[in-house]
Amino acid sequence: MTEGFPRKIIHIDMDAFYASVEQRDDPSLKGKPVAVGSPNARGVVAAASYEARAFGVRSALPSVTALRRCPQLVFVRPRFDVYKAVSRQIHAVFAEFTPLIQPLSLDEAYLDVTANLSGLPTAWATAKAIRRRILEETGLTASAGISYNKFLAKLASDHRKPDGQFAVTPDMGAAWVETLPVARFHGVGPVTAAKMERLGILTGADLRACSMDFLRANFGSSAAWYHAIARGEDERPVNPDRVRKSSGSETTFDRNLTQAAEIEAGVLEMADDVWAWCATAGAFGRTVTVKVKYADFQQITRSQTLTQPVASHDGLRTAALALIRSVLPATKGIRLVGVTVSNFATREESGLPLFD
Repeated sequence: MTEGFPRKIIHIDMDAFYASVEQRDDPSLKGKPVAVGSPNARGVVAAASYEARAFGVRSALPSVTALRRCPQLVFVRPRFDVYKAVSRQIHAVFAEFTPLIQPLSLDEAYLDVTANLSGLPTAWATAKAIRRRILEETGLTASAGISYNKFLAKLASDHRKPDGQFAVTPDMGAAWVETLPVARFHGVGPVTAAKMERLGILTGADLRACSMDFLRANFGSSAAWYHAIARGEDERPVNPDRVRKSSGSETTFDRNLTQAAEIEAGVLEMADDVWAWCATAGAFGRTVTVKVKYADFQQITRSQTLTQPVASHDGLRTAALALIRSVLPATKGIRLVGVTVSNFATREESGLPLFD
């Protein structure tokens, strides 16, 4: 990046990624409301096509609620191996235009194209070329946001969905932010948005009018971030070497469980999933967390931080079992359990060989 000039950041977000892959691979699904997930009473929607979204079907919505909103909804079981393969194709396209790629998930990433390695005249033209190449390689559409920082680029990518792009230039950024609801801002989740609403903060303009003292008093360490984004400011670079901070897996049971053996079996299965990732990635954490969600949706977690990283499959299973047993016997039905490993160490620190 040339010193003194704004960055040129593109945020690429695939359109209804999982559902679009399913519609691509099964032409009979095209034009139909599709949900990726399980239709059973315990299931949730992992992704929804735009046809389904028109009925209010969204990811994380309980399947029974989704079917109530859209009786003609077609459920498709997820195929994560396929989604990962398509994601690799998409990231290969990104690499044609810049080495500065920061993935956020399988279907979205930030790209810094300030250096203009592709020789295209503008970041706008670069975003169009990337979207065109993705369509050629995968048959899928993507949307793009273009701006001088990551916060605005991510907001912009949602502005012309699906299959569109939108640019927020330096001369319009601050004013544009003022017009938007704060609930759309990255870093403002549902709980914080509700709190802001109670405080009379509904738009970017409302947030900008708040003093730093007021923000600190109400939002603590997040005050500086809210103060900056209300002015369209974000100094975070695109970081291609961003380190993953945790790995987790969770499952919702087909029925509420109370028997210790069944609950422990579910936890062990999740520990096995997490270990598979840790072993493949060569990432080993010191902190193990077990999550429990009860039938009444009360949620608790139990964590243990060890002096050494969990460097074996049996070690992770033992730690996870000890944590779940700390809340057993179950006083009420359990609908979900999860296991997460965090506080990663290097492979050398874990005591494992560098090469297997």
